[in-house]
Amino acid sequence: MTVTRSLVSIVDDDESVRESLPDLVRQFGFAAEAFASAEAFLSSGFVDQTTCLILDIAMPGMSGPDLQRELANRRQTMPIVFITASGDKAIRSRLLAQGAVECLFKPFSETALLNALNAALRMG
Repeated sequence: MTVTRSLVSIVDDDESVRESLPDLVRQFGFAAEAFASAEAFLSSGFVDQTTCLILDIAMPGMSGPDLQRELANRRQTMPIVFITASGDKAIRSRLLAQGAVECLFKPFSETALLNALNAALRMG
């Protein structure tokens, strides 16, 4: 019997995040793929398999909210946990109002991330 683990895709232009976050997500028991840009994620072939998206807000090219809109336009809905280094607290309420599961400010705790992923997967 094969157990399929939920795939969490991570989109962040910060290389240190792309190196460390997948390991943490795998420790939580999920499969993980990391992408340097929204465009790379969209062209990756992993979009349909992704059960939850961890998405940086501010990136060169297509931003996190832009990717959220693009996925909605394509009718590819998945729970999204935004992460940001921005100190703008107002952005969190805007993103949650637009359907995000959570918006975590870097640096965030492992517990905060696990709680956000569990909430996202309960929705998805």
